[in-house]
Amino acid sequence: MTHPFERTAAALPASRSWAVWTGWQEATHEQRRVLLLTWLSWSFGAMDTMISALVLTPALQDLLRTSSPEAVGWYGGVIFSIFLLGWAVGGVLFGWCADRVGRRLILIVALLLIAGSTGIAALSGNWWELAGLRFLTGMGVGGQWAAGVALVAEMWSDQKRAGAGSFLQSAWGAGFFLAALMNLAVKEFGWRGLFAAGLLPAGLAPVLWLWITDSQRWVVARSRAAETGPRPNIGIRELFHGELRRPTVIGSGLAFVAVFGIWGATNWTPALVHALPDVRSLEPADAAESVGYAIIALNAGALVGYLSVGPLAQRLGRRPTFTVMCAGSLLIVPFTCLVPTAYLQVVLLLPVLGFFTKGIFAGFPIYLPELYPTRLRATGAGFCYNAGRTVASLSPLLTGALVAALGGFGQAASAIALVYLLGLLILPFAPETKGRPLPE
Repeated sequence: MTHPFERTAAALPASRSWAVWTGWQEATHEQRRVLLLTWLSWSFGAMDTMISALVLTPALQDLLRTSSPEAVGWYGGVIFSIFLLGWAVGGVLFGWCADRVGRRLILIVALLLIAGSTGIAALSGNWWELAGLRFLTGMGVGGQWAAGVALVAEMWSDQKRAGAGSFLQSAWGAGFFLAALMNLAVKEFGWRGLFAAGLLPAGLAPVLWLWITDSQRWVVARSRAAETGPRPNIGIRELFHGELRRPTVIGSGLAFVAVFGIWGATNWTPALVHALPDVRSLEPADAAESVGYAIIALNAGALVGYLSVGPLAQRLGRRPTFTVMCAGSLLIVPFTCLVPTAYLQVVLLLPVLGFFTKGIFAGFPIYLPELYPTRLRATGAGFCYNAGRTVASLSPLLTGALVAALGGFGQAASAIALVYLLGLLILPFAPETKGRPLPE
């Protein structure tokens, strides 16, 4: 007898080409169930992540009791940076835990941390309370990513892993859609209402507990480790020994570039829209609606980008795919931020911006787990994806300072976009993993 969720999963793909490149048709019920439930948990994590960006401006105007763009920009940058710092800490810490206690348990703990801290943020009485709760949300998101990529990579075959990883990252596009739709649904309740709605994903936790299992690869690796005893350099230190040093440095560098760019530029889109002349003249509820539609446009492009990276990585290779995404991001960010002068013009460009600057993240669930053996997969992937985030956490703070120095969000985001040049310089040294089996 199959679970109801399995029957839904089996019928999900509407496109034959989608089913082919993800390996959906050949997948077992367990593989489909794990991928879909991990995708769903990521969608809710992405929703709670984006909630802050959507209402940060009105929240800070309320908490700071000022409408000054400089003050909102500065404290908004501080809160974004604290969130990213929490994401980095959670990714490394929970990744290490996932290699020891299992991917499933950490996925559930991370989801509860995300939902709980987002919901409680509705009660914030000042900016630093909001910042502290966003730190906890960031920790949960980092842990959710590390556990999820390891679990899905280990469950899917070498030939179809790129498609599964790309589909998994599309959860962020879906989650941002959810956040935008939720913003439209509760706009009459203000920023506190939207944060309160962020508690809803906690209801998924019992489903994850009942219907997700750890991969056989991890179970075998854990049993083998118990038989042989602890390794001398187990954990993060081992990532910088021998043949693992190069992929760790390269992976961390690429993740730093993507994170620095997204949080220093793209995720300031709500502030960019708020600053447009034809949006500034609107009533608060109408302005929130305009921002919501802009985020939908941004994430429509992101969703296409997420789903495109898998086929590109499978056909071209991992390294050429990252090259395309870095080059596209370098060009589209300043064009979107500096050229348009009206709301409609910005909305038409946002899908292209989302395709490149957000789509690049679909490469990491594919690439990073392929660099490490099972005993270190969540630790290594979590470290690479999040270690650079510690430095990248300064990007929103830097953007806030640049807004004050350069006179606007568009100019600040365009300056931040130069980080994609660093990605293009790193990529020639990146190992290519296309066609290789997962290291045991």
